[in-house]
Amino acid sequence: MFLFSRPESLLLSLVLDAAFGDPEALNRRQLHPVQLIGRVIAWADARFNRESDTPGRRRNAGAWTTIGLLAGALILGHLVQGLLLALPLGWLWLAIVMSTLIAQKSLYDHVAAVASGLETGGLGGGRLAVSRIVGRDPEALDQAGVSRAAIESLAENFSDGVVAPVFWAALLGLPGLLAYKVINTADSMIGHKTARHLHFGWAAARLDDLLNLVPARLSGLIVWAASWILSGADPGGAWRAMRRDARRHRSPNAGWPEAAFAGALGLAIAGPRVYHGELVEDHWMNEGGRPHAAAPDIRQALRLFVRACCAQAVLLIALIWLFD
Repeated sequence: MFLFSRPESLLLSLVLDAAFGDPEALNRRQLHPVQLIGRVIAWADARFNRESDTPGRRRNAGAWTTIGLLAGALILGHLVQGLLLALPLGWLWLAIVMSTLIAQKSLYDHVAAVASGLETGGLGGGRLAVSRIVGRDPEALDQAGVSRAAIESLAENFSDGVVAPVFWAALLGLPGLLAYKVINTADSMIGHKTARHLHFGWAAARLDDLLNLVPARLSGLIVWAASWILSGADPGGAWRAMRRDARRHRSPNAGWPEAAFAGALGLAIAGPRVYHGELVEDHWMNEGGRPHAAAPDIRQALRLFVRACCAQAVLLIALIWLFD
């Protein structure tokens, strides 16, 4: 049963995000919720992550910072949700706010830009577009590397940017959705194994892993289900890749959607790659698949992504019908 009492708002938020994406006015004014979250995290990093402290003190400071961010998000989300639902058509206003924290259209647009870059600008155009969505060195990527990076980003962010926010919203409403986005953003900003953030960002990274534990596996299943309704996709390959390769990924969660996408598309993705000048060894997802991806493979991945988003919406409708 939904713990969140207004699942119709969540369903509408998916429709609004798919149709309109993020409001440009908020982005231009640096007022998008994720941008505001990022400012708070950057302030906390500058204020509490002191390089003069011992590793233990930095880890403790990071843990308390993460707890504070989580508590603040839950409280703020509860207050905003209550205020919105007290308004006329409150469920509609709540849906609009929730839609800004889901990333279906923005993710599609960013990955589609990589395919367009390769198609119109060659390798240089693809490298420029992919540099906006991945952290690896684009100059170290050939066409296949650019294409695989785009598909990996699409797969991982289908879980982090679409399934996980919806999962936590379905359980806890706006407080759960906002709390998830705060921790996920903190992980992306400070949850790295760099000299500055190895200790301070440890708690944020571990909590993000925990919050994504169920959504990541659910996202893999949704991609597998979606592959049944995409011409040219291989549902059996998606299932086999998840079972065989997902647990081999260096991330405890990213392997599930990446393996599902790779198997469904017949590609091998992930594998060894360069981040910030350093080679990161990782297992291939769908090892034995085609490693030489190209722009048409990105387009096919996007078609699978659209069907997966639709499958998630159908699942949400079914749950509303069954339990509400």
